[in-house]
Amino acid sequence: MKPLAALQATLAGEHAAVWIYGVLGAQSSQSRTPGLFDELSTAYALHRKRRDQLEVTISGLDAQPVAAQVSYALPNPARTTAQLRAAALQVEQRLADVYGQQVQSTTHAQRRWAIAALDDCAVRQLGFGGSPTGLPGMPITATGG
Repeated sequence: MKPLAALQATLAGEHAAVWIYGVLGAQSSQSRTPGLFDELSTAYALHRKRRDQLEVTISGLDAQPVAAQVSYALPNPARTTAQLRAAALQVEQRLADVYGQQVQSTTHAQRRWAIAALDDCAVRQLGFGGSPTGLPGMPITATGG
């Protein structure tokens, strides 16, 4: 994948993450589940910042940043604490995939930035109940690697 295409794919993933985290945060309760509420709020703010950074980066390459969609499909009904955690986990897993593509497709500062974001996605997955993997963001091959 060409570097600009990887940046655009990552931006599209961040647009989706911001929208979905907005919904998940609205479905959580600061008084009933303060830990989850804080995790979702922190993720929302971080992904908004990353989205904005990607838009600046892409604009700096004299390209038009991909626009956000009007809405996105939620991974599940997002009504219970378990569903909220599962939805957030899926968001982070999807983002790890696009950040993995960006790491593979870019160099220098863009690659370092993507590595840091990929690392954060991997850690955030653990917080939402995921299991550690050897190489987050990399597809599992037929040989198990």
